[in-house]
Amino acid sequence: MYIVAIAWLYVVFMMSITEQSAVAGVITFLLYGVFPLTIVLYLMGTPQRKRNRQKMEKMKASRKEEQANVEQGKCEQKNEKNATDKTIG
Repeated sequence: MYIVAIAWLYVVFMMSITEQSAVAGVITFLLYGVFPLTIVLYLMGTPQRKRNRQKMEKMKASRKEEQANVEQGKCEQKNEKNATDKTIG
């Protein structure tokens, strides 16, 4: 995907250096190259951003679940200790 973007920037750069003035060359480079390319690359990267976001949400959920299990284990150990103290004493 990036090779096509680099090739497109090269073509637009060649178009821009053949313009009559430097201002026209910069405008050509920006309007034909940079702006459309940023939009296309943003749209092409949307599925990857979605996968990354889902992965992060899944990791957060598993961390919360793991933390809840640890807390539950601590409570169970504390209850068992209290129960053993009551039977001994």
